[in-house]
Amino acid sequence: MTLLVLGLVIFLGMHCFSMARASRAALIERVGEGAYKGIYSLLSVVGIVLIAVGYGQYRAGGYIPVWDPPVWTRHLALLLVWIAFVCVAAAYLPGRIKARLKHPMLAGVKIWALAHLLANGDLGSILLFGSILAWAVVARISVKRRDVAAQHSGTAAPAGWRNDILAVVIGTAIYLAFVFWLHPWLIGVPVLPMRA
Repeated sequence: MTLLVLGLVIFLGMHCFSMARASRAALIERVGEGAYKGIYSLLSVVGIVLIAVGYGQYRAGGYIPVWDPPVWTRHLALLLVWIAFVCVAAAYLPGRIKARLKHPMLAGVKIWALAHLLANGDLGSILLFGSILAWAVVARISVKRRDVAAQHSGTAAPAGWRNDILAVVIGTAIYLAFVFWLHPWLIGVPVLPMRA
């Protein structure tokens, strides 16, 4: 579990550092924007790799149960993760969904993490998804404080529902790919019950 914790500290630490705008600006002034982005990206990738390896090692060593989620939480998680994928797609497609959520990427991350917390009752999952959920909540609060009226006052949702429909279609397509193929392949855990 040490690598998992270390990965979370590095990955979420870098993302939390970017919320400290004065310190971030001072570092960019000292090392330059290109170097800052390079360091940020490198440490983020290192964090993700450590999280993946650490969580894999934890799972291989056997889950440490904390609570036993009822079956209905898994069904709810499937619905919530679909909504999360639509939110993430909406982050790249300005429309009513994006205007309503303001920061659909963070909304998607929060929903995704909450869904996984509901469906998994083991220590490693609580640590992983709980940390990501806590970061996303803090990040949303930080972004809300940084937002100024000028950034959102002149932004109106585009006429029509085209981008919202695209967000739902694209989010759903990627969600289905994850449910049926990518989650079992990348994570090693089937989302749907295996049939004999």
